[in-house]
Amino acid sequence: MEEVRMISDPLEARLLAPEPGHVVRVGLAVPMSGTLGMMGPAVLNCAGLAVAELNAAGGLLGLPVELVLVDAGREPRTVAADLTDLVRSGAIAGVVGTHASDVRIEVVRALAGQIPYVYTPPYEGGESAPGVYLLGETPGRQLRPALDWLVTNRRARRWALIGNDYVWPRRLNGAATAYLRAAHATVVASRYAPFGNLDPEPLLDLVAASRADAVLLTLVGSDLVRFNRAFAATRLDQRVLRLCAALEENGLLGAGGDTSGELYATMGYFGSVATDTGLDFVERYTHRYGWQAPVLNGHAEACYDGVRLLAALAERAGGLDPARIDATSDGTTVTGGRGRLTVAARHVDQPVYLARADGLDFDVLRAF
Repeated sequence: MEEVRMISDPLEARLLAPEPGHVVRVGLAVPMSGTLGMMGPAVLNCAGLAVAELNAAGGLLGLPVELVLVDAGREPRTVAADLTDLVRSGAIAGVVGTHASDVRIEVVRALAGQIPYVYTPPYEGGESAPGVYLLGETPGRQLRPALDWLVTNRRARRWALIGNDYVWPRRLNGAATAYLRAAHATVVASRYAPFGNLDPEPLLDLVAASRADAVLLTLVGSDLVRFNRAFAATRLDQRVLRLCAALEENGLLGAGGDTSGELYATMGYFGSVATDTGLDFVERYTHRYGWQAPVLNGHAEACYDGVRLLAALAERAGGLDPARIDATSDGTTVTGGRGRLTVAARHVDQPVYLARADGLDFDVLRAF
């Protein structure tokens, strides 16, 4: 498979903006530093796989695709400013973002619908800005069925809610409170921690003091890893289950795995989902990058879908004008590791899975 050109210096991309009709450059906003930096390598691989497949099939609108990497692990306004500069200089014609929601909010405001923007991770719902397309799982699909199942089948009645202090955890926990109330369960404690260098001890004390029998974790990246490592070092993991809304294979490896049988995750993709499309995706990824490549996970696979979706939207619209794409986007389809996804109202509907950690892997229990 041919090499993919990825420009890692936005200044270089601005200075060498492509001539019209020669190449299509896509901004790739991915955390390469900070709390979410651990997701970067696998996400870059999946974006590269998507571009390689597109180019092998004739490119986008008949032109080869190149990627321009922007580190989305930095302060949200800095990320948005870099992308805005790339747009103003004509260096990029679209953006695919796999990063936190606080960054998305700033990017949406800064781009103001000038170019199409595909956002791929789970998110809190409610985004409706022109030119923005959302692949991620929203609370009603991601959380509600998983919480209902755990309340019914694991008798998880008393919940503590622990997350990072930004929009996604706060909105998810607000939705979870309503879902748990409807399921006749109770929220007995909640706490939000700033990004980075998480101190897990006060959070563990909170769980113990609240006599919770379950914890919903909306921590992300290295903060989630740090908490799960500390939790496993206590006896809490033998009597308190954890449900994570952003735990994937990379984070499970970082935490050293789990053998308690009480660590759950809910996502739209796990590498162990044995569907035809899932197995085919794993085979293609492994063929390109080898068995020692960064482990496949939901965030990385979603970025593959995001690149393919941007191309499908542009092909359907006959160009990359956001207004034209908005007018023609409904019904656009793309197939990746999680199956066939179809756009409706600039979102996609998709299966969501509940999985339980089993050592260093996930055992998928249910599809919702």
